[in-house]
Amino acid sequence: MIGQTISHYKILEMLGEGGMGVVYRAKDLKLKRIVALKFLPTGLTQDEDAKKRFLREAQGASALQHNNICTIHEIDETPDGRFFMCMDFYRGETLKDKTARGPMPVDEAIGFAIQVAEGLARAHRAGMVHRDIKSANIMVTEDNVVKILDFGVAKLTGVTEVTRTGTVLGTASYLSPEQARGDKIDHRTDIWSLGILLYEMLTGELPFKGDFGPAVVYAILHGDPVPLEELRPDISVEVRRIVERAMTKDRVHRYQDVGRMLEHLRAPATVTDSGWTPEVAAPKKPERSIAVLPFVNMSADKDQDYFCDGIADEIINALAKVDDLRVTARTSSFSFKEKNQDIREIGRKLNVETVLEGSVRRVENRVRVTGQLINVSDGYHLWSDQYNRELEDIFVIQEEIAESIVQALKLQLTEREKRAIERAPTKNVQAYDYYLRGRKFFYQSKRSGIEFACEMFSKAIKTDPDYALAHAGLADCHSYLCLYFGGGEEHMSKAQESSATALELDPELAEAHAARGLALSVGKRYDEAEREFNIAILLDPKLFEGYYFYARTCFAQGKFEKAIEMYHRAGEVNPEDYQAPSLEAFTYRTMKRMEEAKEVYRRSLEAIEKHLDFNPDDSRAIYLGATALIDLGEPERARRWVRRAEAIDPEDPYLLYGVACFHSRLGDADEAVRYLEKAFGAGFAHKDWVEHDSDFDPIKDDPRFRALVDGMEQQDQRTDG
Repeated sequence: MIGQTISHYKILEMLGEGGMGVVYRAKDLKLKRIVALKFLPTGLTQDEDAKKRFLREAQGASALQHNNICTIHEIDETPDGRFFMCMDFYRGETLKDKTARGPMPVDEAIGFAIQVAEGLARAHRAGMVHRDIKSANIMVTEDNVVKILDFGVAKLTGVTEVTRTGTVLGTASYLSPEQARGDKIDHRTDIWSLGILLYEMLTGELPFKGDFGPAVVYAILHGDPVPLEELRPDISVEVRRIVERAMTKDRVHRYQDVGRMLEHLRAPATVTDSGWTPEVAAPKKPERSIAVLPFVNMSADKDQDYFCDGIADEIINALAKVDDLRVTARTSSFSFKEKNQDIREIGRKLNVETVLEGSVRRVENRVRVTGQLINVSDGYHLWSDQYNRELEDIFVIQEEIAESIVQALKLQLTEREKRAIERAPTKNVQAYDYYLRGRKFFYQSKRSGIEFACEMFSKAIKTDPDYALAHAGLADCHSYLCLYFGGGEEHMSKAQESSATALELDPELAEAHAARGLALSVGKRYDEAEREFNIAILLDPKLFEGYYFYARTCFAQGKFEKAIEMYHRAGEVNPEDYQAPSLEAFTYRTMKRMEEAKEVYRRSLEAIEKHLDFNPDDSRAIYLGATALIDLGEPERARRWVRRAEAIDPEDPYLLYGVACFHSRLGDADEAVRYLEKAFGAGFAHKDWVEHDSDFDPIKDDPRFRALVDGMEQQDQRTDG
């Protein structure tokens, strides 16, 4: 083709050839510039599916405008039916040429990796996955600017691949494990390949080798690369961890967002050993704050409260993903439901700058949602809108409201935060309806409520079998029924089954990993449970349950220091929560560190008293407050609180257990044993917790106590069998 004119391009020389095409240097006769033309191989153009694929990938790639991505100007077709793309032409050399000369200086390699990561971040935001990141596809211009070449094998995320079943594209040495297995892939496959590329730049070698393709694939799936420190002892621990995390075979342990990897590449000193144990920095002090009130039901059907609450709840969850925004906990903001109070007064009580209120009118398949964001300081509206839509648009409405609030508060979102807000849990409104009903009753933490929540989550799953969040909710129900209501082996099995399904459906759902961790801890598979909690925290550093369930699991194993750390982090994520600081203080007391326990008990009592102002019938809060009062030297007040809690929930096994602890601490062995027996009879079955509970130290030698615990052990053995 050299010397020929195709369209208005004169071909000057061939630059390279690969499995997906031949690239030539050419002159654009219209604009008088040098360009690169990429032609699809003749054999592939005979296949209509290949043509469709080429057109689609070219259209997607041409929309990418970024300094580190090769620009595509147009797509055209020759008279004999061959497609080609016109791209920018760059003078320079590829990273393959550079690494062929040996290892690079660390700063230079990191600099190139940063540019590649910046280009990939842009592509991933557009929903494109390169799938063929390798040193030969990375051009470095004469000005040391990286250009990612060949989005020719890119795949639009979520679009069915137009190719032969089982075909795996990409160069073998850079294939991610999921590519090598032929699994469905996502943006994390590019992160893996970038890790391989960084390893190659730092060492001058590829980490996985073989004499032929299948041997390389076997090495990727089953082998380990030579450790970086053996090939380059001068590389810092932090840089090594970046490479190791990017190249983790299990993608749930890999960087979940190339933006996060980019942060570490720019500042390696901030990296901790987070590939397996995620680092969780203390949340930044928020600049803005908001409370989302339950939306008012304006429907003729007054049984729609759960739906209105669900809309507000989803907005709370979406806004909670924004790091620079403090969002009042659901329990506090929902305590103002049906209370006709001035918005400014509510805002001052909740200590927030802004309040979102709204209403919902649902008529058959139509819904009207109104929302208004109010500035607490002066009562003026910062934003308001009304949405009249089909019911199936409810997820879009929630997303638009959250985005409008972010804009009104002038917050800048990261790409991770944008994706979190835009992510809809299901496309089926009926399934969503069932899920909202279930979640409302799960929050009640009563046996009847949890059993009804089980039924609703099951209906949601029947309506949409791929609803991962509903599977996670169902798993939590069964875990609670097993732990606190004597559910036994059946519920334990269902919790593990449902949590595993949730993970299979959505491996990036933090709630699914937290649910899986809780289910595994119920089955005493503690090592696996801790792994799942770590992943949940990695995926969503603001998920309270990730820390809280992790802490309880650590306590059950006697890992008190780790439990204290996790309780503390749970309290940082949700400063309004009273449970985490209460149990943190309890753990300090278990370790006989009384001064530290008292300090945290003061903080927990303050949170409890504030919580009870809004939720006076929360028996668990009352009981935990009584526990704090004992250690703070107010036993008579503690007794009054316990009597108050017992009057509210006289049959609750968890509360009965707490009352048993209370009497044990006061030295009343008869009452302690009586209430402990009632708790076990009502279904409390967390033996590992009882074994490490220091509240029972005064009666642990009492034969009645030992008989009760031994009975639990026999029950455990029957369940395990």
